[in-house]
Amino acid sequence: RFSVAPYQTLIFLKYPSSSWLFTKHDLFCVFSDANDSSKLYKELPLAVEIDDFGRQIVRCSAVPLGNNVSLVVSRWTVDNHLLVGPTHLWDWLVYDAVIDHDNSTVVFIKGLNLRPGRAADVSRYECVYGWDFTKPKLLLRSKVISAAQEIVRCKTPLTVLDDPKLVQSPPMKVSVRIKGSVMLPSVAHPINHPGRVKNSKKKRFETCVCSMTRNTANVLREWVMYHAGIGVQRWFIYDNNSDDDIVSEITNLKKRGYNISRHFWPWIKTQEAGFANCAIRSQRECDWVAFIDVDEFFYIPSGQTLIEVIRNHTTPSSSGAIGEIRTPCHSFGPSGLRDPPRDGVTAAHKSIIRPESLNATLINIMHHFHLREGFVFADVDKGTMVINHYKYQVWDIFKEKFKRRVATYVANWQNKEKDRALGLGTRPVEPSDWAERFCEVRDIGLRDWVLENFIDRKTQRLVWDREEKRIEDEVIAQISSWADKRVGRKRKKQLKAQ
Repeated sequence: RFSVAPYQTLIFLKYPSSSWLFTKHDLFCVFSDANDSSKLYKELPLAVEIDDFGRQIVRCSAVPLGNNVSLVVSRWTVDNHLLVGPTHLWDWLVYDAVIDHDNSTVVFIKGLNLRPGRAADVSRYECVYGWDFTKPKLLLRSKVISAAQEIVRCKTPLTVLDDPKLVQSPPMKVSVRIKGSVMLPSVAHPINHPGRVKNSKKKRFETCVCSMTRNTANVLREWVMYHAGIGVQRWFIYDNNSDDDIVSEITNLKKRGYNISRHFWPWIKTQEAGFANCAIRSQRECDWVAFIDVDEFFYIPSGQTLIEVIRNHTTPSSSGAIGEIRTPCHSFGPSGLRDPPRDGVTAAHKSIIRPESLNATLINIMHHFHLREGFVFADVDKGTMVINHYKYQVWDIFKEKFKRRVATYVANWQNKEKDRALGLGTRPVEPSDWAERFCEVRDIGLRDWVLENFIDRKTQRLVWDREEKRIEDEVIAQISSWADKRVGRKRKKQLKAQ
């Protein structure tokens, strides 16, 4: 099956689970002229991934206008083309589904175009389960519990929950039908969690972090190690089509003992849906989950841990139990720099939530979730804790924002949008004064706190500095020393000659 998106084509491979898995170098993406199949060219895939259901997904470049795409296996000599299934457009598709801890099915959809932040009329929709959606008599139907943004929550049929045959190949899919209209195409197989959360007091972690990111391997180590130092215990990284070394970076962090996992999330402009998915995923393990980006850092001037701050703000009030902690956020500019700082980068609100407190709709906008009845939020004073958001970084990093944004309801930088930097325009052209922009207040509190608490006393370097960078610095220092000595000897010879 194919899913065609503006920036890439996703090809879902369908074969028995016992089959040999392909790597990126086993396949070619082949693009051919729709009117003349002899006109074609091939290229290696961008990546070959495995999703939560165990399927392999091949990422190819976007299909050029007037072309078709297929896959060939490089090691096959005869009939090396893989059979092609149906093609789906990205803007009209059920793309993911998970069975929640209450046994309802949470379905993620592109194309309903529901209004942000508001629940929709559920009577307009019904959920549909089956292996072949072209055979209506073989489909299971169920009612919609809630619908909002890109998420529909369905009552899961008992047959789906209880029948062991449903876990066999081929797996069952789920879709949503608009009553009186059509059913959306689907590539989504509902993934069943291993059981409900029965006792939240016995969870493994008190503090966790969810983040959706792309191409942040160069800063992930600093971000994880810093937050581990203030009390974060678990990280869920939703990888939105990275093509850097983020996989090896996460592997290295795991080897160092950090509880971090990567979750392939290829869907374009779906941050809110990804956060909702992570809220479900993290519920079994985590008491509290923060939703922040990799360029955002919790700063606690008092030196408390994040766990201590949370405990101090979760005393039940007369209004209800605390389900969300809102932290003020300060945005930072390039600070006069033109290159990324060698030691790392170290206003709105961002949320830390208790997963059980979320509204069934899972509505979230700008890192804020709607809460269930009986739960309220608590505000943290900026003198206690703040998030430093290094939003406007050095140009080589910041210009990546022009490619695309991850949030569903935030326009891309090529279009007009509310949070655009004033005077920036719609093209990735660096303003002459970029390095000096956005510096209304000089705030070096977090930098000084990091230098005081994260320095290795033996090496006098930050704990997240890489060994290769240390060696590079030593080589540069040695070269500088040799150059100084040569200049000194040359100067002595000149003085003697005089």
